[in-house]
Amino acid sequence: MNDFSAAQRSRVTMLDVAEHAKVSKASVSRFIGDDRDLLSDAIAQRIEQAIAELGYRPNQMARGLKRGRTRLIGMLVADIRNPYSIAVMHGVETACRQHGYSLVVCNTDRDDEQERQHLALLRSYNIEGLIVNTLGHHRDELLELHREMPLVLVDRKVEHLESDMVGLDNPAAVEMALAHLEERGYRDVLLVTEPFDGTSSRVERVASFKAHIEQRPALRGTLVETGSDLTARLKTFLDTPGAGPKALFCANGIAALASTHALRELQCNLFEDVGLIALDDLDWYPLVGSGITALAQPTTEIGASAFECLLKRLRGDDGPVRTLDFAARLIVRGSTLGNLR
Repeated sequence: MNDFSAAQRSRVTMLDVAEHAKVSKASVSRFIGDDRDLLSDAIAQRIEQAIAELGYRPNQMARGLKRGRTRLIGMLVADIRNPYSIAVMHGVETACRQHGYSLVVCNTDRDDEQERQHLALLRSYNIEGLIVNTLGHHRDELLELHREMPLVLVDRKVEHLESDMVGLDNPAAVEMALAHLEERGYRDVLLVTEPFDGTSSRVERVASFKAHIEQRPALRGTLVETGSDLTARLKTFLDTPGAGPKALFCANGIAALASTHALRELQCNLFEDVGLIALDDLDWYPLVGSGITALAQPTTEIGASAFECLLKRLRGDDGPVRTLDFAARLIVRGSTLGNLR
């Protein structure tokens, strides 16, 4: 045991260890680096004892910079409050840790200037690779970074950026949702999505919705965006005569939350007056009425795969750009059971 305080330990240097062990500073450097085998057992034991007695903690960042490696991975997210982003981030961080890397996360809060500043900050940290889950409005900066390091996109495409991408198979997920609603007897479907802001996954889901509705004559489909008038728009949808039982299809968890609030405000009988299916599967879904039917995304796998793509590039893989599209999993709850035909 030693009586060094935390403050004292933070001031202990490699030279202090060398003097305490009566060895050279170069020997200490070899011991904490990759050349420990070059030291005799006696010298290694003295250094190990000195480190323990002094409470020395090597500066891993300084070592990494000196050797040209920091083992830092950057991740840029558009909205850290989004449950999807949090879940994917957890998958990335877990995979990083398993391979000896650390994750540096920057939240742009959907602000272009924040995105620019964070890109500069991540570069200053000498990250070895970057995972991007933002709008990517600063394409030139991203292209420049991509020339310096591997880069993987999650969920959202960036125009003219040729990079590996990991996300959901959106067309298949939309098809799964509509097939389920039709099977359950719903005929009038309202897609609720967040406003278009260039997010490719939203655009892809809406396009798929329109295409699949055209292929299903039994269904009628319309579209609304979340916003201050959502409650009024839902009331109009519910009050307007349609082709049969009505259902909402929420394009993500945020749209599902907004829609649930609006339905409560309209004092609907959940889920007798209207059915509901939502992309994403959030913890609160089973708690609403008889539970919300969900299309669960494998967020942990998406995050882990994004890092694994990055790791392959870091290890020299220069093959063609790859796209990994994961399948959603249908979880049926009471929100799509009330209008069976």
